Amino acid sequence: MKNSSSKHRSRSTFRSMMRLSFSCFRCFSSSSDIPTDNALIMQGLQVLQNVHAFSFNELKVATNGFRSSNKIGEGGFGSVYKGILQDGRMVAVKMLSAGSKQGDREFISEIASVSNINHENLVKLHGGCIDGPYKILVYDYMENGSLAQTLLGSEEKRAKFRWETRREISLGIAQGLAYIHEEIKPRIVHRDIKASNILLDQNLCPKVSDFGLSKLFPEDFTHVSTRVAGTL
Repeated sequence: MKNSSSKHRSRSTFRSMMRLSFSCFRCFSSSSDIPTDNALIMQGLQVLQNVHAFSFNELKVATNGFRSSNKIGEGGFGSVYKGILQDGRMVAVKMLSAGSKQGDREFISEIASVSNINHENLVKLHGGCIDGPYKILVYDYMENGSLAQTLLGSEEKRAKFRWETRREISLGIAQGLAYIHEEIKPRIVHRDIKASNILLDQNLCPKVSDFGLSKLFPEDFTHVSTRVAGTL
């Protein structure tokens, strides 16, 4: 009963913050960038539908208690764990570090905008969790890890990475960046594009990761990634 109550409170807090953030988003955004009619309300409802409110306990179970053996990456933005949800989906669970410069409201507002972005060459954000000091994001899990792992991996692994495949990956990266830089409003500037932030799915389709997170951290905050496997 205690776990159920905690789970309910965490999800309730997340959804309440989502609604509050969207209200503030309407009040303080400039009219030149954001529509002010009913389309904005519909957009807000769509955002709320696209963001899943995970409970801390749910993600704790999925990652085996955030066990070190489940850790697949670590960098300036935080640690990343491989997780399996109750429905069997494999996800990447990113626990943000204490270096985030923004509070709960800004955190929710930012992930709301990012989660509403859907493109073949961008890692999909499914939702998040706020529980006390913890801010957590949940993404698609990428089976083939990062581009850096492939380029710097074993000779056998590099040998399978044909030039045609490299060309397709380069094109996909460019398309993903063009989408967030030019085709969405408000635009998102990545600020830290590198091989370790390019993930590869089971078909070697490239997915740009960590876009949008730059707004949550100071400009001089480290982006260095280490031992990244399967996510951002």
